[in-house]
Amino acid sequence: MTVGDPVIGRIAAYPWPRGGVETRRVRGGYTLISARTGAPVARLKPLPPGDRLEVLWRRRDAWGPAGPFGAVLPLDDALAFIASEPAFWIRA
Repeated sequence: MTVGDPVIGRIAAYPWPRGGVETRRVRGGYTLISARTGAPVARLKPLPPGDRLEVLWRRRDAWGPAGPFGAVLPLDDALAFIASEPAFWIRA
């Protein structure tokens, strides 16, 4: 965990289903890893300006837009989307 990173703190505090997630700061974004299986769950890529993030999911060993048109959301909405969408949890 990156010390003093408020986004990582908010991700850690979220009431995650399915055993929760660990968060890693990688290349300017946040990778969410299943705490139970170690499999990637989602990636959050901050978009300037403001608090919006692009939500990515893992497809064919690469990160891609979530859903057919992608998803750009504020952090709380992005976390709720990841928690409630079964496609993020297939490998978790």
